[in-house]
Amino acid sequence: MADAKAAAIDNGADAGEGADDAADQQPKKKFALPPLKFLIIGGAAFVLLAGGGAGAYFFLFSHKAEVKAEAPAAKPAVFVDLPEVVVNLASASSERSQYLKIKIVLELPEQKMVEQIQPVMPRVMDAFQTYLRELRASDLDGSAGLYRLKEELTRRVNASISPSRINAVLFKEIVVQ
Repeated sequence: MADAKAAAIDNGADAGEGADDAADQQPKKKFALPPLKFLIIGGAAFVLLAGGGAGAYFFLFSHKAEVKAEAPAAKPAVFVDLPEVVVNLASASSERSQYLKIKIVLELPEQKMVEQIQPVMPRVMDAFQTYLRELRASDLDGSAGLYRLKEELTRRVNASISPSRINAVLFKEIVVQ
């Protein structure tokens, strides 16, 4: 009986090897879609791509056209040069005096404001002088110090010419000596 089982196992192994050889000899089938499925998948892909492209076009380009149409024509800024200001900076009595020389330009939103600012220019210059004389050299250190100075001078000019407003105070030259 043991011989029969061994023979059956041997025959099965031989049959399995023969099956592998037969499978290797048969040509493998390529995956092919039926024409109807190919048309459905191709059509769906086309619809998705066309819809996505159209949506991107309308989202990106039609919005820019609306923004351009709504944006008013930009008015050129008007600049007014102020006289050069030289002040001595605040310091402790034991230190030597330090001076600040500054050239300032005011940026105005429109040309008609020049006529509004000219009559009050002495008030603007007084506001600059009194503020700048209280500064220490350490107040002007770094970009943060200059930014604070610019913001404070803008605030003082706007207070002097109220209800009118300027856009910004710009520095042409700053020298601390």
